[in-house]
Amino acid sequence: MSAINQGKIMIASDIHGSAHWCEKLVRAFEKEKPQKLLLLGDLLYHGPRNPLPDEYSPKRVAELLNSLKTHILCVRGNCDAEVDQMLLEFPVLADYAVLLAGEKTLFATHGHLFGPENPPALCPGELLLNGHFHVPCHKQLPGGILYVNCGSVALPKDGTPHSYALFDGGELLWKDLDGNIFDRLAL
Repeated sequence: MSAINQGKIMIASDIHGSAHWCEKLVRAFEKEKPQKLLLLGDLLYHGPRNPLPDEYSPKRVAELLNSLKTHILCVRGNCDAEVDQMLLEFPVLADYAVLLAGEKTLFATHGHLFGPENPPALCPGELLLNGHFHVPCHKQLPGGILYVNCGSVALPKDGTPHSYALFDGGELLWKDLDGNIFDRLAL
């Protein structure tokens, strides 16, 4: 378990090798100035069911993310593989991470192993963070678990924006990659 004492955590997922959208994410990171960037997988490869994203360049995405390596915490997505670790200078192969952020426990995983239909054993009030479905949302699950999906950086679905979430202690914000808030939740 990692502890994050104070400060914001930027949560993003599903870059899928898009240098265009990863550059926008890096700019948003620089503007937001969070303590950590929590990546929820699917970083370099577009996946066989997805179209090629804008400016598909896994090597460029690796370079961009490596520039933030001291700030990144990451879990593996279903499109991530051991070969990706050869390009990335931060660990990417854990299936989940448990973080203590102030008073909140965050269970971070991509969504293909644990998700809203099959959550891990969590206590009431704890947060399950996912990407994978490419649609930003939040909802209460049975047992008082809060489910949070940050959406997708590169390949959003259902007409949702290219997005990330921002955890700031008592509040979660969902923002598009231009920094516009489109949803918020008090914790």
